[in-house]
Amino acid sequence: MDVAAVELLERFYSLIWPMLRISALLIAAPIFSLRAVNLRIRIVLAMSITWLVYPLHTWPTIDPLSAAGLLEVANQLMIGLLMGLMLQVVTAAIVVAGMSIANAIGLSMATMIDPNMGNVPVISQFLLVLATLIFVGLGGHGMLLSLVVESFTSLPIGGNLLGDMAWRQLVAWSSMLFLGALLTALPVMVALLFINIGLGVATRAAPSLNIFSVGFPAMIFAGFGILILALPSIGARIQWLWMQGFFQVRTLVGLS
Repeated sequence: MDVAAVELLERFYSLIWPMLRISALLIAAPIFSLRAVNLRIRIVLAMSITWLVYPLHTWPTIDPLSAAGLLEVANQLMIGLLMGLMLQVVTAAIVVAGMSIANAIGLSMATMIDPNMGNVPVISQFLLVLATLIFVGLGGHGMLLSLVVESFTSLPIGGNLLGDMAWRQLVAWSSMLFLGALLTALPVMVALLFINIGLGVATRAAPSLNIFSVGFPAMIFAGFGILILALPSIGARIQWLWMQGFFQVRTLVGLS
């Protein structure tokens, strides 16, 4: 009986390490971190993936209550969280792009309650739905799970801790939050800028023309029309952002 208990405890000590990294990834990664995916679903997913990954590697037996074990717990949680945060930068860039477009059109006051992002304009909600569909269409959920499985080879349990290069990469990649938003919203914003210039010239030429009664409705109609025309380029830009995000994750875990 004591032998079985000791063996069961050792098996638990080796099983907990891949589950920590996978659980942290499911907490921070896109789609998996949505509130629609509740805690029970995440626990079942983490346990299922861990059970599938467990026979593929040899896991060390480290006491999680020891000093080395606590350090390894923090390391595994950081690896999973950073992998998810790398892709959350793309989501934040899409939200900022939607806010920029909404401000240019004049819909900044039309907001919706997003349980994950807070109060965001309806354009951001639309772009988030589009980005989620593109993510699923690319097989991003499968690619992400494949990366976390492969990461156990490049970053084994009990191996090197995350160093300064990982944090530098995260800080450098976080600039894509603003650059990606600018590249995504640029076609609509530039077109609306020229429309604003035209309305300003028209108002200057005819001072009796009320800019509030003519300009705002014109900007809304023109903005939606330009947004519809720019959807192919916006979708291509969102796809490019997702692929760049996956490349950053691969670089983070040492797979490229």
